[in-house]
Amino acid sequence: MGLTNPGPVLLSRLVDSVKEVSELPECKNMFKKVHGNLVRRIKLLSPLFEELSDSNRELSEEEIKSLELLRVVLDSSVQLLKSIYDGSKLYQCLQRDKITAEFQQMTEQIEAALSEIPYDKFDLLEEVREQIELVHIQFKRAKGRPDSPDVQLELDLAIAQKEKDPDPTVLKRLSEKLQLRTINDLKRESVAFHELVISSGGDPGEYFENVSTLLKKLKDFVLIENPEVDISDGEKGLIKHRSPVIPDDFRCPISLELMKDPVIVSTGQTYERSCIQKWLDAGHKTCPKTQQTLLHTALTPNYVLKSLIALWCESNGVELPKNQGTCRSKKPGSSVSECDRAAIVALLEKLAYGKLEEQRAAAGELRLLAKRNADNRVCIADAGAIPLLVELLSSTDPRTQEHAVTALLNLSINDTNKGTIVNAGAIPDIVDVLKNGSMEARENAAATLFSLSVIDENKVSIGAAGAIPALIKLLCEGTPRGKKDAATAIFNLSIYQGNKARAVRAGIVPPLMRYLKDAGGGMVDEALAILAILASHQEGKTAIGQVEPIPVLIDVIKTGSPRNRENASAILWSLCTGDLEQLKIARELDAEEALKELSESGTDRAKRKAGSILELLQRTDDVIHVS
Repeated sequence: MGLTNPGPVLLSRLVDSVKEVSELPECKNMFKKVHGNLVRRIKLLSPLFEELSDSNRELSEEEIKSLELLRVVLDSSVQLLKSIYDGSKLYQCLQRDKITAEFQQMTEQIEAALSEIPYDKFDLLEEVREQIELVHIQFKRAKGRPDSPDVQLELDLAIAQKEKDPDPTVLKRLSEKLQLRTINDLKRESVAFHELVISSGGDPGEYFENVSTLLKKLKDFVLIENPEVDISDGEKGLIKHRSPVIPDDFRCPISLELMKDPVIVSTGQTYERSCIQKWLDAGHKTCPKTQQTLLHTALTPNYVLKSLIALWCESNGVELPKNQGTCRSKKPGSSVSECDRAAIVALLEKLAYGKLEEQRAAAGELRLLAKRNADNRVCIADAGAIPLLVELLSSTDPRTQEHAVTALLNLSINDTNKGTIVNAGAIPDIVDVLKNGSMEARENAAATLFSLSVIDENKVSIGAAGAIPALIKLLCEGTPRGKKDAATAIFNLSIYQGNKARAVRAGIVPPLMRYLKDAGGGMVDEALAILAILASHQEGKTAIGQVEPIPVLIDVIKTGSPRNRENASAILWSLCTGDLEQLKIARELDAEEALKELSESGTDRAKRKAGSILELLQRTDDVIHVS
C-alpha cells in the first residue's frame, strides 16, 4: 500500500491559516498600517487554496514542497500578527524598529515562498490566477518599500520619556496612537507587560524602567482626562453604594487578600511576600498554586502588578494598601525599616551561602532594587551587600557576574556608596570583568568605572589597575552603547595626567581617528572630546600628529556642531603650537578661512583657540612657504 498523499491535509492547513488571519481583531495601534497590509494580502491568497482543495487533484512532490514552505511562513505570520494584538503596546513601541523589521522580513519570506509555487501546473480559474498574480506583485512591491518612520511618534515618545511632567497633548497623542485610552486598556497593558516580565525571568532589562515610567504617566493622564470612561451610566449611580470586586489577579493565592507587596517565585506565580515567606519558612519546597518544585527560593518584586494594583485602587476609590516593602517607613535612628532589613538580609544570605542559582537570582533582585530609587541604594548598602557583590564579580557564571557588576553600577549612583565599593577592593575585579566578562558585563563594568572615576583619587587607582587597555578594546568592538560607555570612562580617566600617557601607549589614537572620520558611526563627539584632552599631553600630541588629523579637523571646524568645532580647534591649536610642519599643512588646506569664520561665530573657547592659531599662521608667514 502506498503512502497517503499529504496534499489535502496541507491545503486544509493553509485554508485554516488564512481563516485564522481573517478572524484576528483589527489592529488600531502604531502598527495599524503594516499589520493591516499583511492581513489584507494574506486573505487574498484564500481563493488559491480553496480552489486547489476543491479540485481534488493529487499534488506533485514539487507542488507539495512549495506549498509546505508557504505554510511555514504563514504560520510565522499568524504568530507575529497575534503578538501585536496581545502584547505590551508600550514595550512594542520601544521596540518599534525591530518589530517593523520583522514585518518587512515576513513580507520578504512570503514573497520568496510565492515565487517557488509552480502556478503554471495548477489548473486555476482565470480570475483566481489573476488575483494570485496581483497579490504576488503586491508582496514584491512591499518587499522593496519599507514603511517610513512615524516622526511624530518618535518625538512624543522622546518627550514622554525625558520630561518629568510631559505636556498633556503629547500624552494624549501617545494614548491615541497606542490605543491606551481607558483604565481598562491600561489594566490590560499592565498584565501584558507583567507576562513579558515573567517570560524574561523577571528581568526584561533596560525596557522595564522605561515601560513602567511611561505606564504611570499615561495612567495619571487617563485618570485626569477620562476617569470613568469604562463605567456605564447605569453603573455610575451604583458604584458609591457597593464595594468593588477585587480582580482575582490582585489577590494572593494563599490569603485571597488584595496584595500589598507582590513577589514572583521561580515558577512565575505571584504571591504576597509575607504569605509566601511563611510558606517557605515552614520548609515547603514547592509552589503552593502549581505544586511544582521551586528551582530556588528567591523572591522577585512584581513591580508591574504592584503598579496595576495601585492604579485599580485609585480608580475604584479603594485605599491603597500600606506597603511594608519600601524604605520610606523608617524607624527613628535606623536607615532601614525592620521589614526591609529582613528582606534584604535574606537576599544577602543567599548571596553568601546559597547555591549558584540562588546567588544569581538574589544578585538579580538586588540589581533591580538598586535601579529603582535612591532609598533602595542606601538600604542595600547599609545592610552590607557591597562586599558580597564584589565577591560575585569573580563568579564563573556569566549571568551572576552580570547581575553583580550591574548591581554595583546602580549602587554607585550614591556618592557614599562609591567609597564603600572602592574600599571593598572592587576596582581590580571590575577591571577583570571588563577584560573577560560577557559583552553586557563588560559594558556595565565600563559604566561602573566611569561612575567611580568621578572621585579624583579613583582615577589614579583605576588607571593603575589596567583598565585603560580593556576600555580601548571595548571602544573598538563593543555595541554602540558599549562604545559610548567605554569612551565616557576613558575621557573621565584621562583628566588625570598619568592616564593620558597610558591611553596613548595603549593605542587609543588610531581608533579615535577612525571614529572621527566616520560621521555616520555616531562616535564623532566622543572621539573629539578625548582627542582634545589627549592633545594637551606631549605624547598625545605626537601620536595625534602622526595620523594625518588636520584635514578632518578643518572639516569639523567648517561643518561641525558648536562643541565639536571647539574641540577640533583646541586639538589643532595644540598640534600647531611649536610645530612648523603642522602649521604648513594647515595653511595648505586653507584653514585660515575656516578659522576666521570660527573666530567670529564659535563658542568663547573656540574663538580664543581660532584667534591663537591665526596669530601663529601670521607670525610664521616668513617661514612657511606654500608650495
